[in-house]
Amino acid sequence: MILFALRCSADHRFEAWFRNGATYDEQAAAHQIACPICGDTVVGKAPMAPRIAKGVARAADRARDQAEAVAADAPSAPVPATIPAHPPSHLPSHGPAALPVPIPPAPLPSTADMVAALPPSLNDAQREAVAEVMRQLTEVRRSVEKNCDYVGDRFAEEARRIHYGEADPRGIYGEASDDEVAELHEEGVTFHRIPWIPRSDS
Repeated sequence: MILFALRCSADHRFEAWFRNGATYDEQAAAHQIACPICGDTVVGKAPMAPRIAKGVARAADRARDQAEAVAADAPSAPVPATIPAHPPSHLPSHGPAALPVPIPPAPLPSTADMVAALPPSLNDAQREAVAEVMRQLTEVRRSVEKNCDYVGDRFAEEARRIHYGEADPRGIYGEASDDEVAELHEEGVTFHRIPWIPRSDS
């Protein structure tokens, strides 16, 4: 399996796994790969940035944790939701989910905004099909964020702890490098990557 960074003709960027490079080439030539944002099937490879500066990412996590602690002490701050020990039935019950998530979170785009960004070449049936997929993926993201623990770049470490019984089983999500993903697969750790609707910039 190989992970490619891709982008559509509208410059939306996303990732996808393929059996090998030839499989990607065949699917791209047949327009079988669709952008999860707009449904465009004119897709090409995007430059992949190496994952570096873990110290910077950890510093960002610490800054986020400190900001959350300050917000929790504020009188008007909402009470943090408790995370269930087990993920809800529609999420994998036997392991974590590997998902990218931006920090800090921005609002999720509305389905109407996503449909408005679709290429004009799509007919009404295609637009409705894409809109339904976007609604479902948005709901998946909301459910994961509500019911699972965000562990950031500690995903591989925490997934192993759960797998080997060193931590209580629970749903988690975060980021892992390609090397970490390969190592988790080799160790038999169960996890999944799912399409992740990006948050809007507004």
